[in-house]
Amino acid sequence: MLLQKIHHAAIICSDYAGSKAFYCDILGLPVLDENYRPERDSWKLDLGLPDGGQIELFSFPDVPKRASRPEACGLRHLAFAVADLDACVCTLTGAEVDVEPIRIDPFTGARFTFFADPDGLPLELYEVLGK
Repeated sequence: MLLQKIHHAAIICSDYAGSKAFYCDILGLPVLDENYRPERDSWKLDLGLPDGGQIELFSFPDVPKRASRPEACGLRHLAFAVADLDACVCTLTGAEVDVEPIRIDPFTGARFTFFADPDGLPLELYEVLGK
């Protein structure tokens, strides 16, 4: 088996309109496709990333809360590579998104920070220079 890359990450949200606005308007992800599935009372929104990867945003009625803190077993967070961490932090704080202080990865020397989506899903911005 030869895995090539991550094709998509699927996120289930509690407030479809609010999460759609967060991922599209604040994070700037373009809508690739949007479908309502009446048999599941569920929206599925496909959002594009510049490298061809995707975020699938789902809504379902009465979803249980996800354990994020303390950190739970399973997927820890979703990280996005960025070229200018300071500019991204300014965009987020300008949209009144709480952003943790910027830290330095002790192994790579790269700068990174964390913030959360409207449901508290941990998201990371990881600065990748010279790419």
